[in-house]
Amino acid sequence: MEKMNGKTFDSVNYKYEKLKELFPSAFVESKVDLDKLREEIGLFVNRENQEYELKWPGKSEAIKLAQKQTTATLRPSKYESKDWDQTKNIYIEGDNLEVLRVLQSSYNNKVDFIYIDPPYNTGKDFIYKDNYRDNVTSYMNRLENSLKSNTILEGRFHSNWLNFMYPRLKIARNLLNESGYIFISIGDDEYSNLKKICDEIFGEFNFISTTIWNCSTGGGIRPKFFTSTHEYGLVYAKNIKNVQQLNAPLSKEAIKLYTKKDEEGLYREKDFVFRNDSTNDNQKYFIECPDGTKVKPKEGYIYRFIKETFDKALNENKVVFKKTNKGPLVTDEGDQAKWNIYIKKHLGDATGAPTSIIPRDQVGIYNNGTRVVQDLFDGYRVFQNPKPIEYLKYLLSIFAKKEGIVMDFFSGSASFGHAVMEHNLEMGYENQFILVQLPEKINDESDAGKMGFKSICDVGKERLNRSGKEIIQRVGNEVQLDTGYRVFKLDETNLKLWNEETFDIEKSLLDFIEPLKDGRAQEDVVYEIIIKFGIDLAIPVEEKLIEGKRIYSIGMGYLLICLERDLTLEHIEKLAKQQPARIVFYDEGFKDDTVRTNAQQILKKYGVEDIRVI
Repeated sequence: MEKMNGKTFDSVNYKYEKLKELFPSAFVESKVDLDKLREEIGLFVNRENQEYELKWPGKSEAIKLAQKQTTATLRPSKYESKDWDQTKNIYIEGDNLEVLRVLQSSYNNKVDFIYIDPPYNTGKDFIYKDNYRDNVTSYMNRLENSLKSNTILEGRFHSNWLNFMYPRLKIARNLLNESGYIFISIGDDEYSNLKKICDEIFGEFNFISTTIWNCSTGGGIRPKFFTSTHEYGLVYAKNIKNVQQLNAPLSKEAIKLYTKKDEEGLYREKDFVFRNDSTNDNQKYFIECPDGTKVKPKEGYIYRFIKETFDKALNENKVVFKKTNKGPLVTDEGDQAKWNIYIKKHLGDATGAPTSIIPRDQVGIYNNGTRVVQDLFDGYRVFQNPKPIEYLKYLLSIFAKKEGIVMDFFSGSASFGHAVMEHNLEMGYENQFILVQLPEKINDESDAGKMGFKSICDVGKERLNRSGKEIIQRVGNEVQLDTGYRVFKLDETNLKLWNEETFDIEKSLLDFIEPLKDGRAQEDVVYEIIIKFGIDLAIPVEEKLIEGKRIYSIGMGYLLICLERDLTLEHIEKLAKQQPARIVFYDEGFKDDTVRTNAQQILKKYGVEDIRVI
């Protein structure tokens, strides 16, 4: 039986093995020969010349923080969740750096789209000052203290922000799948620095665009210089070679052009013949009109499609012939044709590349986001400047797939989760969200405090509750839409053996009379095992009794977890007959050494090969 070590995904070893696969000749006695690696990729560096690089105080520690493993866990909180057994959505309370480390095991290379709205470093935003020894214990301690802003007077104003953002973005890249995107909202203060560290983390060749959103009317106190009414968005791909053509939804003005209707829905007619000096004969062929006349483009015009594509459109009833006394077509005898040709462009097929200036008429401004939240919370302004859901839905329409995982690890008031539910409803999609938010305390005198909320996470969860309820009331229960979420909370490992401060993979659990920490339940351990195995947190978990022992069946029996004691050979055989792919026991859960010795043979007899103990 193999013993689990309690640590999460090892990103450094993962990269090492990938490098080894790609460039085996660059490894000598299991070590990387950098000169040979440079030769392999055709890069010959003149070490006498300085290379371009962004440096700041603390960068090396920030890199180490991104590589650090953790024994932390996520504890389920069913009573704070909604539709636990049905939902695939995840809401996590905790420091996002530690949470991202934990999620690497279950979501490495699995997330389709990450949206974040991090602190803009205006001097008023709270920013942790992480250090290399930071772990979940220090995070829990810090929550008891009041959180302070990063001010210009501290001397490392920009460095503090870079040290805060760098490891989080580094791990976020690990979570993105090979065709995934990240979109980061940012203001003027740190745009240039964010662009530089993203070029380093994601690769400047994976940079897609900087967007600009005209997000404000510019009201309030008149500034001395310019009124700032915009925000930036930085867009990167995980691997630009794997991404597809990006398409944006049409504006309201563009949709108004689709005034005609057929069996496929609304459409508009687009000129099939257009002005172009090309001499390509593939787009100058003869077409037979309804009266038998054969026509082709005049000099200086061509068709929009080659003949094969036109014939396909004609068979699909997407070609429209209209009579005219003048136009861009001539007959086969060179006379002016009495016809013009148009192509039906249906609304459902109408897409175009998004523009770097985000269309304000489609996404609104900050006031729209504030108004939505106030409407949900009985007129109270429980969160300052939440993103409008129309803005987030616009981004989802560009970057999200029909069915996948989308994420926001600076969740705030849960605007992104609200937007995902609305977008899924409108498009018929089934994206699941993962939201992560630090449970920052709320001032009792604020609107949120007056409503009884103690932390930002309380606001976020209640917003998901209220927006989900509003959606269902609006569209009815017959619509299949996931408006639930599973709540997990960042905490130290449930097992004494895996405690980060005393971690020792050689140390036996038998040294402990009770391996579980005080206040921890079997279900806490079950989800810790799920995390350490790298299994999706939304996976179905069924609790049942077998021969009087509590068993957790994960993923329709793929994994069985039995954390009971005094297991006999009869218990083992009953479990073996379930034929799981994996099974986990307590190390001291067997009745005696005879049971422990024979258990493995019984399980293997039934085809169970992956047997673990904790």
